[in-house]
Amino acid sequence: MIKGEHIDLRLVTDLDLHYLYSVMNDSSNTGEHWPLMLETRKSFLDKFAQTGFWSNQSGKMVIVDKKDNILGEINYFKGLWYMPGYEIGYRIYCPKDRGKGFASEALALFVDFIFKAREINRLEIEADVDNLGSIRIAEKCGFIREGIKKQSSYVNGRYRDNMLLALIKEDYFA
Repeated sequence: MIKGEHIDLRLVTDLDLHYLYSVMNDSSNTGEHWPLMLETRKSFLDKFAQTGFWSNQSGKMVIVDKKDNILGEINYFKGLWYMPGYEIGYRIYCPKDRGKGFASEALALFVDFIFKAREINRLEIEADVDNLGSIRIAEKCGFIREGIKKQSSYVNGRYRDNMLLALIKEDYFA
């Protein structure tokens, strides 16, 4: 577990699976910038059984309050096989919990952990250009805007431009 001031990050447990599956397949919790994705229960449980949602290629931690209530998730995954880093995604599930600094604290904790725990040099975040909240969170945590990827995601029935933000380990520890 990675402990913060207002939230903690922890690995997913068996006890979390029912809630996570239901919230991940509930389109009302995705927000306007998160892609709509459905996954079968079998596929979801198989992935957990294989890796516990934690490997060198990808992983997921839950963002929990100090009473261990799940607020959201932070995840990482290898983009291109030849890139020496990870892309990071994060979201707070319920609209009532957004805008309270939970995602900012989660990202800061996760970045510190991943740069110290893994031999990687670069972290990336892609955020919809209209997702100003997510861009602010990334910049608050030291990520720098590198450019715009035109029509690089498909969300809510249309192609969207994404802002590419990155953080280099050397800059983080400077």
